[in-house]
Amino acid sequence: MSTATRSRRLVAIATAVGLGVALAGCASSDPLETAPAGDASASETIVIGSQAYYSNVIIAEIYAQALEANGYEVQRDFEIGQREVYLPEIEAGEIDLFPEYTGNLLQYYVPDTTATTSDDVYEELTGALPDGLRVLDQSPATDQDSYNVTKAFSDEYGVTSLEDLAGVPVPLTLGGNAELETRPYGPQGLKDTYGVDVGFTAIEDSGGALTVKALVDDQVQLVNIYSADPNIAANDLVTLEDPKGLFLASNVVPLASDKVTDEIADVINTVSAALTAADLVALNDESVNEQRNAEDIAADWLAEKALF
Repeated sequence: MSTATRSRRLVAIATAVGLGVALAGCASSDPLETAPAGDASASETIVIGSQAYYSNVIIAEIYAQALEANGYEVQRDFEIGQREVYLPEIEAGEIDLFPEYTGNLLQYYVPDTTATTSDDVYEELTGALPDGLRVLDQSPATDQDSYNVTKAFSDEYGVTSLEDLAGVPVPLTLGGNAELETRPYGPQGLKDTYGVDVGFTAIEDSGGALTVKALVDDQVQLVNIYSADPNIAANDLVTLEDPKGLFLASNVVPLASDKVTDEIADVINTVSAALTAADLVALNDESVNEQRNAEDIAADWLAEKALF
């Protein structure tokens, strides 16, 4: 990896965990069985990346520990940033495996897509990726963009849906990461889909404490928070319904390079199948409210699911 690439990234290299003993009694059909010594499939290091978003880091760490349990060498290149930064690196072969989200990834490659449902989005995504990349099985877990208001705002103006925003008699400002301003579901998307005009304020914490504070303090009236974020329930926020499908369904999905073999895919697909939407909210809560690190959260989840 080039020095220039590393200079713009925050890289978290977590300690590899040896897990062969815990899996010594597993049946040979178990996709998470430790790989035999000298297995050629485990001879190359698999580089796993993540967004600069704690929930995405947790999923990436789960991938890493599951592969290590099967004898694979793993390099963690976590907290890289947003798609505009990390997707070119994946396409260049510098990252082999990355937890992604189907709807947002599809819109990156096909901004004018009309797919909205989980199955339709996944089907179109499989054919939209550049050569050398593929998606593995999508997970039941979802963590998609959503627009939220305070309960006080919702009660005062009778707003429970994005459609209702058109009737609000006061100016509206949307808050979110800077890239939201130009995303298909950003201010222009709100205007085109729902006839709602909003200003925009960049808040660079991916729907975290700064975003919530700006909303509660009425500096902004509408914010983008990922649907699996425990901040929504903890702050009694109202997630606005999206009847016209401004947001695409976004299931967690592993994005993989050609270096990811079918054997590696089997391990990751097993993890994806076990990860539910409720699991993801609980994992995020452990990070946000209990301040646990991603390594411990991932290890405990894998153990609980008997994948480890």
